[in-house]
Amino acid sequence: MTGAAPLLARTVPLGPAFDLLANYQPDAGFFFERRGNGVSAVGTARGVAVAGGPGRIGRLAGGVREAFAAIRGSEWAGQPPPVAVGVIPFDELEPAMLVIPERAVGRGEDRGAWELDVWPEGLAPLHKPRERWAGRAVPFEAFEEIQLRPDPVPRTYGAAVAAVRKRIRDGDLRKVVLARSLVVDAGRELDPKQLLWRLRAVDPDCYAFAAPTFVDRGGDLLRKGTLVGASPELLVARRGRDVRSNPLAGSAPRSGDPGEDRANADFLLGSTKNREEHAVVVEAVAAALHPFCDTLSYDPEPVLLGTANVWHLSTRFRGVLGEPAPSALDLVGALHPTPAVCGTPRELARQAIIELEPFVRGAYAGPVGWVDANGDGEWGLALRCAELAGSRARLFAGAGIVADSDPDEELDETERKFRAFLDSLRWG
Repeated sequence: MTGAAPLLARTVPLGPAFDLLANYQPDAGFFFERRGNGVSAVGTARGVAVAGGPGRIGRLAGGVREAFAAIRGSEWAGQPPPVAVGVIPFDELEPAMLVIPERAVGRGEDRGAWELDVWPEGLAPLHKPRERWAGRAVPFEAFEEIQLRPDPVPRTYGAAVAAVRKRIRDGDLRKVVLARSLVVDAGRELDPKQLLWRLRAVDPDCYAFAAPTFVDRGGDLLRKGTLVGASPELLVARRGRDVRSNPLAGSAPRSGDPGEDRANADFLLGSTKNREEHAVVVEAVAAALHPFCDTLSYDPEPVLLGTANVWHLSTRFRGVLGEPAPSALDLVGALHPTPAVCGTPRELARQAIIELEPFVRGAYAGPVGWVDANGDGEWGLALRCAELAGSRARLFAGAGIVADSDPDEELDETERKFRAFLDSLRWG
């Protein structure tokens, strides 16, 4: 931050009915919301970037703290402080960047909506009028098969699942999360804001998010696209000394028939395979959070969490952090990647992913969210998502593989996730 112009900040309250999506601009914006609470941001007052490698998120947290320390503004004393926002690529070898936006609007469970402007000393704050906006009334036509290209093809993915299952049974691994992607040629310019509108309407209990993605070109991070999704999974949230996490692993399809839906849920709760998949995640989250907490509690048995299309096994964590409390971003560094998106043992699972997935995950399955100057923040995992760039979208879907996984069933799980997202993408 040496030589960078000092930043000024100002916070003002907004009306109680303010819609965070009204502030979002796809070309220069960030969005993260659940049940009306979250952060929507525009522009870049300052970016904080770090190279890939061990300790990447810890170095990013240090850079963000340094950037926050350079912001002045008595107008936000006692009010919501400046925030840094973004999505962090899945793999630690990739560089990462968060931005302190020029304008952030947000809403919390215990306060109304607010707006915070940040600008370089000597310049005027951002004054761009917000558009009046409503989502599209009808969707586009369903995509035809010729517009869809699976990567990898189903047969290759099934073979990869079988290969991982063999390694697990041979004793090298306990779990690996294998992903597929689906490339869509939409034949039109895709609209991240319209897609966000649809995703949050379909499942408001998920974290609807949109964040710019970048590609490393000789040390320069260039804009690549926009990652848009709706994730059910809370990686970590911090408010003061209170910390929460809600890992998910193990799933079953929802059904429009109440009897069949209940049967699917009961099957999931009793499934040895799914409970094993879930247990390794709970163990890892508990081990990561315990060193930071004076107290930590979580559900003794997994509970059901239902989204619009999928039942999940869920375990809710709640703790009280010790002093000095780490920031939400420091906690992200301690947790990521959990076995919910990688596997265990972590490094062996990561190597299997690199070997068996024929594409680079990028921001898929990485942490997405925000942290503020007080260290508070909320971070989900970038799941149930697609990276949009012009008329093309790359969808992502994964499945947790354990010793009893069946390749056909895991393939069907990813297909169901694709179908659900393709339906929403028709609105984008």
